[in-house]
Amino acid sequence: MQLSVIILNYNVRFFLEQCVFSVQKALERIDGEIIVIDNNSSDDSCAMMKEKFPNIKLIENNENSGFPKGNNIGVAEAKGDYLCILNPDTVVAEDTFIKILNSEFCNLNFGIIGCKLIDGTGNFLPEAKRGVPTPWVAFTKIFGLYKIFPKSTFFNKYYAQHITENQSGKVDILVGAFMMMKRDLYTKIGGFDENCFMYSDDIDLSYMVLKSGKENYYFNETSVIHYKGESTVRDGLYMKRFRDAMQFFYKKHFKKSVIFDLMMQFGAFAFSVIKKNQQKNEKVEIDEYIVFSKNNLSLNLNKKTTYLTDFNEFKNDLTKNFELIFDANSFSFKEIIAFMEMSKFNNITYKNYIKSSNYCIGSNNSNDRGEVMQEIIN
Repeated sequence: MQLSVIILNYNVRFFLEQCVFSVQKALERIDGEIIVIDNNSSDDSCAMMKEKFPNIKLIENNENSGFPKGNNIGVAEAKGDYLCILNPDTVVAEDTFIKILNSEFCNLNFGIIGCKLIDGTGNFLPEAKRGVPTPWVAFTKIFGLYKIFPKSTFFNKYYAQHITENQSGKVDILVGAFMMMKRDLYTKIGGFDENCFMYSDDIDLSYMVLKSGKENYYFNETSVIHYKGESTVRDGLYMKRFRDAMQFFYKKHFKKSVIFDLMMQFGAFAFSVIKKNQQKNEKVEIDEYIVFSKNNLSLNLNKKTTYLTDFNEFKNDLTKNFELIFDANSFSFKEIIAFMEMSKFNNITYKNYIKSSNYCIGSNNSNDRGEVMQEIIN
């Protein structure tokens, strides 16, 4: 078998369904498998998987064992030569896996390959490519020096700004939302470190790969939606786990320093507070829904709704707020993602309509937890 896609889920039933739906499409021309691990969700994620995807391997944990252990459990069951660690709050294009597997990087001394990640509004997520957060690099991030001196190699290593979002190339750190690597390498370095519950596990895995002599790469020729934050509430527990995670990484890989420990505690706390407050953005009032479908949909949206069959039929009006809804059974995810990347306007938000469970799903910015609109067929 060529590829095993590992999806660890926790309480994001609707995002999980959309993710698995997109992965199924992307595996149609690949000898691959999907393994879903559920970390004791309290929603009906497992029931949904059994009903909608009965042929997909589902592992039901009886506790929330964290991101590293959950993924390690899934990888232990994998049969593919390659692995893709994938978040459930993602959507892949139909050719994402094929493009990466056929890329030049798979013929090099590669460790992990990541790809371009965008949020639910089509905007690039800079954490898709990063440098090793050494004490100095972390300092430039915490105090925003990388923004003040974006062209300086001395200050811009946190987000690997030596290459742009539209360039492929060597980077140090990749994000756990999407990681492709050989299963043998994952096993050789011991997989994710289970001493870390979450948040710095992808940094640690990327760094362990570098220490093994391999090289990590960012691949810009395919884009994946990562809604972000759907599995995590930004509460006090989040702040504590974030601080603990950063401390875990530095204590494991760098010389202990009391001064630096204090700085990292302050920086991690400030960062998590900022992230929490960013979620308090007021919801934008939608003036009109635009539904793209070739299936004669009739959605109950309680607002002016226009139905179009082609993306080119939409004409933006900056005086109005639009929500664009894509029928995922009429258009490929590749087409949807490409349109989102080309149409990044502040007055436009996006949702995907998933026919199998009759709901719309999406996220209006990279800090909120997303939105699900259920039972919308008239």
